[in-house]
Amino acid sequence: MKYPTRLSDAVHILAFIALYPDCDLTSNKLAESIQTNPAYVRQLMSALRKGGLLVSVKGHPRPSLAREPEKITLLDAYRAVEGNKPLLHQDIHTNPDCGVGVNIQLALRDCYDLVQARAEETMRSITLQEILERYTEKLSHLGKKDF
Repeated sequence: MKYPTRLSDAVHILAFIALYPDCDLTSNKLAESIQTNPAYVRQLMSALRKGGLLVSVKGHPRPSLAREPEKITLLDAYRAVEGNKPLLHQDIHTNPDCGVGVNIQLALRDCYDLVQARAEETMRSITLQEILERYTEKLSHLGKKDF
């Protein structure tokens, strides 16, 4: 089973742009960093643009953040690339004639809603700036330079 990485990849793009504002950052360059294809990067950048997090002009390889990193939250990035899609998904193909099959889904829905609310609350408190600071800290501990 492949796990969704859209949020992770979107934050990767935002971080790269924040770290290298004066570099030419084509979708090819960003795709190389994420190890994916440029079309996927363009799709994510489009979603980030529509979500008000990114400013870019087609054919111009210098995208920029639409807001300062401390004003972009993890929830902002999630909403931009995932919309209102829930983090956890229920199995909706259970047997409707089975009491467990029907009622366990209702019980799970309550729990999943609670997880969603708490996750969103936490994501709202994590900024791109915090992620960049953690990134810098990890680099310094490893004694490495970024790209």
